[in-house]
Amino acid sequence: MKFLQWCLAVGVGAGVVLGADSGVKIPRFSVDSMDRSVDPKSDFYQFACGNWLKSNPVPSDKARWAGFDELQQLNWNQIRGLLESAASSSVPTSPTLQRVGDFFAAAMDTNRIEALRFKPIEPILQRIEQIANTTDLFRELAQLHAVDSGGLFSASAGEDAKNSSFYAFQLHQGGLGLPDRDYYLSEGFAKQRAAYEKHIVRMLQLLGDSEGIATKSAATILALETELARASKSRVELRDPQANYNPFSVADLASATPNLPWSVYLSASGLPTLERVIVGQTNFLAQLDHLVDSHPIDEWKVYLRWHALSSSASRLHSEVDREHFAFYGTTLLGQPEQEPRWQRAAKQTDAAIGEALGSLYVERYFPAAARARMEELVGNLRTVFHERLEKAAWMSPETRQQALKKFDRFTQKIGHPDHFRDYTGLVIKRDDYFGNVERAALFETHRQLVRVGKTVDRTEWHMTPQTVNAYFNPAQNEIVFPAGILQPPFFDLAADDAINYGAIGVVIGHEITHGYDDQGRQYDAEGNLRDWWTAADATEFKRRAQLVIDQYAGYEALPGLKVNGQLTLGENLADLGGTSIAFEALQRALAKDPSRRKSIDGFTPEQRFFLSLSQLWRVNWREAELRRRIVIDPHSPGQFRGIGPLVNQAEFFEAFGIGPSDKLWRPVEARAKIW
Repeated sequence: MKFLQWCLAVGVGAGVVLGADSGVKIPRFSVDSMDRSVDPKSDFYQFACGNWLKSNPVPSDKARWAGFDELQQLNWNQIRGLLESAASSSVPTSPTLQRVGDFFAAAMDTNRIEALRFKPIEPILQRIEQIANTTDLFRELAQLHAVDSGGLFSASAGEDAKNSSFYAFQLHQGGLGLPDRDYYLSEGFAKQRAAYEKHIVRMLQLLGDSEGIATKSAATILALETELARASKSRVELRDPQANYNPFSVADLASATPNLPWSVYLSASGLPTLERVIVGQTNFLAQLDHLVDSHPIDEWKVYLRWHALSSSASRLHSEVDREHFAFYGTTLLGQPEQEPRWQRAAKQTDAAIGEALGSLYVERYFPAAARARMEELVGNLRTVFHERLEKAAWMSPETRQQALKKFDRFTQKIGHPDHFRDYTGLVIKRDDYFGNVERAALFETHRQLVRVGKTVDRTEWHMTPQTVNAYFNPAQNEIVFPAGILQPPFFDLAADDAINYGAIGVVIGHEITHGYDDQGRQYDAEGNLRDWWTAADATEFKRRAQLVIDQYAGYEALPGLKVNGQLTLGENLADLGGTSIAFEALQRALAKDPSRRKSIDGFTPEQRFFLSLSQLWRVNWREAELRRRIVIDPHSPGQFRGIGPLVNQAEFFEAFGIGPSDKLWRPVEARAKIW
C-alpha cells in the first residue's frame, strides 16, 4: 500500500547506531576525503569529495556507492547480528523475537527453497489458468494486489488529500514490468526493451513453456505493457497533486469504465460496500477500459501469469532468482553481482515485519542522547524557518498568514514510534519463506483496507526506525526522522556544530522546506490539498522556482543526458531551503557561544559547513543505474546536490573567496531564493 511522502533520498535501507567497538570504519566527515589539489573555486564537489571518489569504486554487488550506502551497508552488517541471534535462539524470550528469528531463518533456508522449486506459486498459476472472463480477471487481480503482485493498475489506502483526517481508497496507473513509461516509449531504451523481452522468454522457459510459446507470450506481454505505458502520465505530470486527485462514487466509476467490473474487485478486496474512490489518473483508467475490452482474455491471462512469476522470482529457487537478477540487477542497474543471501533476507525481513525488527533494534542500539540533540536541532531550524516566513518580502500578508498558520500546526517525529505495530495474528513459519512473505503482505493489506473511511492514525510511522532516510508527510504536516539516519555521516554527536549543521541540519531544513515546495505549498495547515495562495504570490513563487528548474536542467549527468529540472524541482527546492536555513541556524549557534567559532583542520566553521554538506552527497555510479535514476528519481544525482544549493548562497562564495572571475561563480540575478 502506498502513502504520500517526500523523502530525503531514494533507496532507503535499515540502520543502527555504530559504537566504538563495532570494528568498522564509521563514515563520518573527514578532511581525508578531500582532494586539495583541486581548486575549490572551479570544482568544489571534487575539492570536497575527490579523494573519497577515487578510493571508493562501486562494489560488485551494488549499483551505486554513496555516503548513504556506506552507512546502510554498515547498518545491515549490524542488523545481521540481530537477525542471526534471533534465528538461533532456542528459547525466544518474546513473540517478537521468535517472529523475527523464524522469518529470517526461513529466508535463509535455501535447501528447502531449492527443493520446492515452483510449488509455492502453483496455486496462483492455477487460479490464473482458470480465468474465463473479465469478472474472473478482476477477482484474481484483487488477490494478487493484496500480496503485492502487480497488474493492470495499482490500488492503495491512505489519507484523503482533500479530507486528510480520513483514509480513502485510491486507484492509480500501474501494471508495467519496466521501471517507467519512458522505457517503453523512448528510443533511448530500445536495448532495454529487447533485453526485457528476452528475459521474459527465459523466465517462461524455466517455468516449463516451450521456446515458441514463451516467445509468443513475451511479445504479447510487451505489447500490452506498451499500451499501458502510452496511457500513463509522465513522472513530471504525476507531480501535480490537484490533477491527480479525482474523486468518484463507485457507481460513477462503473459508468465511466463499463468494461472494468469494480464491484467484483472491491468485494474481493474486502470492500463490498465502498461508496467512494479517489482516482489518480482518469485517462489511464479510460484507456484501460478500452484495452480490457479490445484484447482477448487469454492475452490478459498471459500477462497476469508473467507478473505473478516476476513478482515472486526473488523468493523462488536459485535458477529463477539468478535470471530475475540478471535482468533487473545487471541489465537495468549495471550491478554485476547480487548482494549476499543474508543481506537480501534481512531486507525482506525489514520490508515484511519492519517494526518487529525495529523494536529489537531500538532496544539495543538507539541512544536517548541522539533524540534529545535532534529535538534541539529541529527546534533551532524551526525558529529560523518561522522567521523566514514572517519576513519573506515577496509574500503578501494574506498568504503569509496562511503559511504561518500551517507552520504552527507543523509536527515532528524522531527516532521511533512510541508504540510499535502489533503483529498478533500474523503466522510466521520457520519452513515457509514464500508463505511468510505472502501472509505478511496480506496482513498489511488488511490492516490498511479496514481503515478506509475511518479517522487517520496520526501516531503511525511510514518508515521503520532502522531506515536511513527521512520524510515529510503533507497530509499530516509532519517531518519524520527515523533513528537509522541519526548517525554519521548525517548526525555525529562527536562532531563540531559546523559539521552537524552542514549534514543533519540541512536534512532537517530539507524536510521542513518540503512543506513549502512546489507540491507541499498546495497543502494547508490541516494537511488538506487546498489553494491558499493569492494569484500574485503563486506567480512569484513559480518565477523563483523557475530559476531552480533552469539551473538543474543544465547539469549533465552523462554525455547528452541532463537532469530533469521539472521532475527534481521539489527535492531541489528542499535542498536549497535546507542549506540556507541550516547555515543561518549555525550562525546563531556560534553567536550564542563565540568560543565555538574556531578553525579546525585549517577551515573556518563556515567552510566546514559547506564541506560537510558536499561530502554528504558523495557518490559513484554505474552508468545504467544513473540513467535509470535520471528517468525515475525525483532527486537529482548526489554530485549535483553537493553543489547546486551552494551556488545560490552568497555565504558560500564569501567563505571560499569565490568571485566573478572564477568558474564556479553564479551571477546574483541567476541565484534562486524562496525561503
